[in-house]
Amino acid sequence: MPIFPVSDVSLGASVGFGFQAMSSRCEIRLEGDDEAVLARAAQDAIAEVRRIEQKYSRYRADSIVSQINAAAGTDEPVVVDDETASLLAFAERLHGWSDGLFDVTSGVLRRAWDFRRAQLPPPGALEALLPLIGWQQVEWDGRRIRLPRAGMEIDFGGFGKEYAADRAAALLAGAGQRHGFVNLGGDIRVLGARADGRGWRFGIQHPRRADGTIASVEMAGGALATSGDYERHFELDGRRYCHVLDPRSGWPVSAWASVSVVAPACVAAGALTTIAMLKGAAAPDFLATEGASWLAVDTSLRRFQGGPTDGCRFDDEESS
Repeated sequence: MPIFPVSDVSLGASVGFGFQAMSSRCEIRLEGDDEAVLARAAQDAIAEVRRIEQKYSRYRADSIVSQINAAAGTDEPVVVDDETASLLAFAERLHGWSDGLFDVTSGVLRRAWDFRRAQLPPPGALEALLPLIGWQQVEWDGRRIRLPRAGMEIDFGGFGKEYAADRAAALLAGAGQRHGFVNLGGDIRVLGARADGRGWRFGIQHPRRADGTIASVEMAGGALATSGDYERHFELDGRRYCHVLDPRSGWPVSAWASVSVVAPACVAAGALTTIAMLKGAAAPDFLATEGASWLAVDTSLRRFQGGPTDGCRFDDEESS
């Protein structure tokens, strides 16, 4: 989701490296004395993002995700490497942690929903897809995976960008970078404070005004992610339908306009925002148990927030 640095006329020695990946505008911003060193570190991190995109994109026939999906309904499980195994194990944990709401098999619902068109799925479309959803159906032993029903799919889109942001930040840190951040379409991992000790300030996009912010947060480390009902959506007969879909019913969620979370890692922040959107009215109670700082905006634009008192603070801000 769009989250962006608040305008700062005194950027100092920071250098931004913009690129396109995972269907998003992305940026790596670093501070240091040698721009050539910064550029080399950024290019290596960008290459890592692109590697992850190629390996796990469901749009590429040669990706491991496509290989797993192509074997759905056959008798042969797919053997995966260590990195993929760790992501599948993470998906399994998320499924349990969310009481089944975060489900990487629910991507099949896109066959019924087209958010470029203001129309509902045809009668029976969702009912036909629901039997294909359910991590509990997946045969997974830690090394081999089998999707037992023809037509089943897995999709890492729910945490793929967040994982890539964490990996890019790890590469930058390994190259000695200590001041900067990775922003993959609004999924942000902060390497450390600016060279002068100040934190980086990020604006949280207003869920109803594309050119405005509704809050801001200053960070010297950790990660920030937002889920919302405003990026891929359509409105029909006065109701908004967004791309965050409940795997139990196949229908879009409707309680929150956006949820933002700050957590130590981007995969954690992103998972918390998505689960909170899916939890509906129970989201504040859920987030309160997780120890992260959070801001939730309901569809009436009322703000709710919580988290450790010594953690980061979401500041009220409304601009256009």
